[in-house]
Amino acid sequence: MTSSKTWPEEGWALLQLLLVVFFSHADQAVCRLRGDPENPHLSKDGDILLGGIFSLHGSWKDREENYINKPLLLECTSLNFRAFQFAQAMIFAIEEINNSTELLPGISLGYKMYDSCGSIARSVRVALALANGNEVVTAQSETHCTRPAQVQAIMGETSSSPCMAVATVIGPFSIPLISHFATCACLSDKTKYPSFFRTIPSDYYQSRALAQLVKHFGWTWVGAIRSNNDYGNNGMATFTETAKQLGICLEYSVSFVRTDSPKKIQNIIEIIKASTSKVIVAFLSYLDLDGLMSELSQHNLTGYQWVGSEGWIFDSQTAKMDQHHILDGAIGLSIPKAHVSGLREFILDAKAFNSSSNDILIEFWETLFSCKFNQSNSSAENQRECTGHEDLSELQHSFTDMSLMPIFNNVYKGVYAVAHALHNILGCNETCNYKVQLDPFTILQHMKNISFKTKEGDEVNFDENGDPPAKYEIINWQPTEKGIVDFVTVGRYDASLPAAKQLSLQNKPLIWASNSKKVPVSVCSEKCSPGTRKVLQKGKPVCCYDCIRCAEGEISNTTDSITCVRCHPEFWSNDRRDACVKKESEFLSYEEMMGALLTAASLFGTCMTAVVALIFFRHRKTPIVRANNSELSFLLLFSLTLCFLCSLTFIGRPSEWSCMLRHTAFGITFVLCISCVLGKTMVVLMAFRASLPGSNVMKWFGRTQQRLSVLVFTLIQVVICILWLTISPPFPFQNFKVIKDKIILECALGSTLGFWAVLGYIGVLATFCFLLAFLARKLPDNFNEAKFITFSMLIFCAVWITFIPAYVSSPGKFSVSVEIFAILASSFGLLICIFIPKSYIILLRPETNTKKNMMGKVTPKTF
Repeated sequence: MTSSKTWPEEGWALLQLLLVVFFSHADQAVCRLRGDPENPHLSKDGDILLGGIFSLHGSWKDREENYINKPLLLECTSLNFRAFQFAQAMIFAIEEINNSTELLPGISLGYKMYDSCGSIARSVRVALALANGNEVVTAQSETHCTRPAQVQAIMGETSSSPCMAVATVIGPFSIPLISHFATCACLSDKTKYPSFFRTIPSDYYQSRALAQLVKHFGWTWVGAIRSNNDYGNNGMATFTETAKQLGICLEYSVSFVRTDSPKKIQNIIEIIKASTSKVIVAFLSYLDLDGLMSELSQHNLTGYQWVGSEGWIFDSQTAKMDQHHILDGAIGLSIPKAHVSGLREFILDAKAFNSSSNDILIEFWETLFSCKFNQSNSSAENQRECTGHEDLSELQHSFTDMSLMPIFNNVYKGVYAVAHALHNILGCNETCNYKVQLDPFTILQHMKNISFKTKEGDEVNFDENGDPPAKYEIINWQPTEKGIVDFVTVGRYDASLPAAKQLSLQNKPLIWASNSKKVPVSVCSEKCSPGTRKVLQKGKPVCCYDCIRCAEGEISNTTDSITCVRCHPEFWSNDRRDACVKKESEFLSYEEMMGALLTAASLFGTCMTAVVALIFFRHRKTPIVRANNSELSFLLLFSLTLCFLCSLTFIGRPSEWSCMLRHTAFGITFVLCISCVLGKTMVVLMAFRASLPGSNVMKWFGRTQQRLSVLVFTLIQVVICILWLTISPPFPFQNFKVIKDKIILECALGSTLGFWAVLGYIGVLATFCFLLAFLARKLPDNFNEAKFITFSMLIFCAVWITFIPAYVSSPGKFSVSVEIFAILASSFGLLICIFIPKSYIILLRPETNTKKNMMGKVTPKTF
């Protein structure tokens, strides 16, 4: 149980104060605006109110707050005449709708316009003022400080960042916010900004269009400068992504704001100076670009090709400020040109200002004409007094410049979009239904589905993201002789068309940087011509590469090829490596020098053999011819003729029949030849054995046996050849491997076993014949034929032993030449060693061609 104690005196005093406050305010308003009220700078009453947020001033005075006294209201400075033009466009559209009998008949539209002073925080503040109003809400039991929104829609802001802030704040209240110049693609996100609309395309399309424009002119190595805000950062991010897909590389990408420190600006200047790219993509607002131009002009950074966004590319004031011609020849995307009849005259009609007591209009008039109303109250003693009747039409000022008519048209279309939504909601025909309770959410829903045409024929509609169709004009800055810049439309971009047709350039002459008529080149590496391939440089972007010539047998027939394609085996790369050409077929032909020489040698050997045969035939009854079986001698001459002639089958283009003929004819004729020589050798040995007392050997090796031996030895080779041709015969073959750039036409062996069996059999017979002749070389005889046979077989074996490695190692047609040479050399060896000595005796030493001389000391048996 606690003891009871009295409250302290301070507690009783606080309670009494609260009771006094409660009862003293019981009958007063309980819902009040906290802080100072915001009053519109331009306003007009009407049945339905529209809001407007424009940066009528560009900046504000900085103040240091002491946090002791309540902060004063923001003091705006630097009058912004462009914003005044936007405000006038909104007023013009509202007045035109009020005077229309077709749109919202009987309904008057009013407006309340606020100045954001270029401050995002102030934009949010005035947006809340437009939504809530400044009136005091009285306390009633059924109200809880809630009431309908003061305006049904808000026009503005001009920039993306303020729009993002305002759309975030008023989005939950479903108040439509229609911007005429906020292009950031991020504002298309309906989850974050559900009530945002705009009458200018999203930067998503502009960034992609800029990348395609850069690619169109072959610029793959570019620099990039962007505004350091939502507009510049988001736009450049999309551009960078698309550029990468198109094979464009950024050498540098820097951000810039006109309030940056001199050190950062100097760093940007140094980056541009050190760069090798000659194209600069500038995703900047006109204010940022104007600030950058003043710095670039001090360093005389001319000669760069500028590619601009709609933020500055069609701005005439920026062109006038470019006194050093830094931006000459710039190219970029612009909002399509537009015309709103009557708007120019309305803006230049200042009668509405003459009698106005509005502070901002007075400031506008005084700044425009450099005068002062009520000069006696002004501190500027030398400034003339404003009459209020000054003529705007004769004034040369940015306010009278109508180059921003496309943006004025966007404001105009935004007001009409709201009016058409209201017209549908109120069921207006000849009159409107006044009983319909308006609320921003209903207007928001109708805004999503509107579709109409303005009096100028422009179609107005919004997609699911609140964006209009993306259409741009491509603008080229072309300086004139008068020193002014002419904005020439040289092409168009329409995102609604197929990808291949979205970007189209007209056949108009373009002016480039430094007043050049030649398209500038901006690449990290020159294009790789056909016949080469790209190899990336280590540590550098993909646009920096070296061009490497394609290897032999490979080609590239396109520019900037990343690979070389190998030619088909029957083709080879040309000298430029840009096309595959049919390989030259190589074979030993009669037309070339080597083939002609071998043919001549073959024919010469044939003729020589024929001459020897003729000599032997004419002297066939002489002892030297009859000695050692003249029949074998003539058969040997016949076989030698065939050996010389068979070499001709190796010359010429290989065919199926020539391949089979050349090897079989060679094998059979040489076996026939060796068989005859072997027979002659055996006759010499048998003859010597027969001359010995009591020997009867010659009856076992007479003429019949000699013929049979030749026949049997030859038939064995014939059988081997038949088996070879039956099982796996030689065939014509295109050899692509021996010589890379030529097709070697040769005869494939088919069965290698058959080939080596033919050669092996010849080798066995030749070796056997050589051994027999070697044994008989010293037999006593004035004309011992065994010696000559030994020499001939020695040559024969030496030729064919050296033939094997030479044949294997010789490429292409040279292997055929080696084989022909071996045939001819062995044939000439047999012919010269066996028959030339006898021919010498027959023709030049006939006195020794006697039986007595042939017999010498030993008298062999006659046969």
